[in-house]
Amino acid sequence: MIVGTAGHIDHGKTALVKALTGTDADRLAEEKARGITIDLGFAYADLGGGQITGFVDVPGHERLIHTMLAGAGGIDMALLVVAADDGVMPQTREHMAILDLLGMRRGLVVVTKCDLADQARRDQVVDQIRDLTATSGLQDAPVMMASAVTGEGIADLRNALSQAEAETIARHADGPLRMTVDRSFTMSGAGTVVTGTVIAGRVAIGDQVVVGPSGLAARVRGIHAQSRVATEGLAGQRCALNLAGDQVSKEAIHRGDVVMAPALHAPTMRIDAMLSVLPSEPAPIGTWFPARLHSHAAELGARIVPLGDPIAPGTQGPVQIVLDRPIAAGIGDRFILRDVSAVRTIGGGHFLDLRAPARKRRTPERLALIDAARHSDPAQALQAMLAIAPVDLAVFTRDRGLTDAATRMALDRAQGQIIGPTALSDDHLRSLRDGMQAQLAQFHDENPDLSGLGRERLRLSLTPRLSKDAYLALLHLDAQAGRIVLDGAFVRLPGHEVRLTDQDQALWNRISPSLTGQIRFRPPRVRDFATDFGVDEKEVRRVLKLTQKLGRTDQIAHDHFFARSTTSEMVAILRDVATASDDGWFTAADFRDRVQNGRKVAIEILDFFDRHGVTLRRGDMRRLNPHRLDQFG
Repeated sequence: MIVGTAGHIDHGKTALVKALTGTDADRLAEEKARGITIDLGFAYADLGGGQITGFVDVPGHERLIHTMLAGAGGIDMALLVVAADDGVMPQTREHMAILDLLGMRRGLVVVTKCDLADQARRDQVVDQIRDLTATSGLQDAPVMMASAVTGEGIADLRNALSQAEAETIARHADGPLRMTVDRSFTMSGAGTVVTGTVIAGRVAIGDQVVVGPSGLAARVRGIHAQSRVATEGLAGQRCALNLAGDQVSKEAIHRGDVVMAPALHAPTMRIDAMLSVLPSEPAPIGTWFPARLHSHAAELGARIVPLGDPIAPGTQGPVQIVLDRPIAAGIGDRFILRDVSAVRTIGGGHFLDLRAPARKRRTPERLALIDAARHSDPAQALQAMLAIAPVDLAVFTRDRGLTDAATRMALDRAQGQIIGPTALSDDHLRSLRDGMQAQLAQFHDENPDLSGLGRERLRLSLTPRLSKDAYLALLHLDAQAGRIVLDGAFVRLPGHEVRLTDQDQALWNRISPSLTGQIRFRPPRVRDFATDFGVDEKEVRRVLKLTQKLGRTDQIAHDHFFARSTTSEMVAILRDVATASDDGWFTAADFRDRVQNGRKVAIEILDFFDRHGVTLRRGDMRRLNPHRLDQFG
């Protein structure tokens, strides 16, 4: 269990931790000289239950609230400290508000320095505390008396914490690793060491990890968990990790970074969230409101954009948070907002969507998705989201820190269908398939002489709109089921076919061998066929245009037609050419040498593939677009 202290400056938080653990959490010379906590302090002890309890001691000075916030994330229990001689003070109230905004529901309130107060004063302070916590998550927290000087109440407090330790439910440790960093330093003989709280998953010696948001790769060389040498660290423990790697140093890792499983690395600068504004805020929070955001140990600048009306003091509402630099975060993470001058706490809340859009952020569908994401249970969130729009399962899994098994369980409970990388509801899948059939039927009625509707045009006409990868997966599934026919870059219904007349078929039979034989990569042009067969160019051109509609040919350049089978073969050749290069980029000459035709024809072919998105061009270089490689079979 991790216990975090909170309370006003000089109310005895550090002395109380020392009385409970025997450890002085003030480690800096300046802290000992001035008698106040400046940075985070840590202590560990077995309180009698056989388990190691960790304590995070935070400073109480108003100017050090940002340091207090760095230690408040990830604690299991709060120890709110109020001195008997002072009673409830300004930072007591601010710390209490922060604990409430962080969702803290477990805690003890300790009246320290009780050796300085008689019973009447003690009762008076207890009344102040009850007023303070009346509307908070700690409204039912026990209030205990203690004195680090006389030892009064220390044994009872230790027993209460030991019982809380026994009641603490182990955090979910079978997901991907996330550990927030609050210190980074160099240790003689070991190298770079980072400390923090494991908020999800587990970490073991030898694990490959990533430090976010920078993306720094590292390997775990050693672990201390709850201040003891260990082979692994689990969610809910404070750990020190000895990290190794080419770029790993104490300067490369900062307070607020996150050590995580590599699959989770996806930093963000734009987040949709739910924000609660404190009643003490003087005015509503309006568009582009400047603030400092604190989440776990991270602190960075932010602008707040309400997704509805301005958020009045004492109320809550959805907002978009635009950060001044990337952050490594997870859905459900709590955050605190303070003003830019670090004078007051404004409010706080939790993250709902780490991939918030910069445009159309207030549409009804977008607001419905944000509301659906408020469910903490992944299955309930997924079911509510699927009722509104398709969901990218990889993003859903990563941003919530789920295992693949947990995602499958959520999908089963939400009764979703998987199409490629996307999950859909039964209703949306049915709507897509019905819409596809209706669009194709209408197109064939209006264009009986055309073989089919363009793939991208069909995608953009369907509701809900799928990503290109999911749409391609749906096309292939429906083609395999016989509901549609894929014809190059076009889609048609199975019963639709453009037919050649007997006379047109006869001319095609004469042309076809030249398009599929030895000279298939450099076939004759329209005028060449017209001269060879003694036929009007217009007739040759008309028939070849018809075969293009039938999916038998492709017009690579003006009056230059290639057989569809040859187009498919050239795509396969391009795959080989790209694979043979070091970085996937190739030149026209590389392709020309493989098909053994002239430079002009090779460039015309590549220009054709550029137009269809099969290749992507940069100057004289090209590479393949993996999303379009199936267009020609």
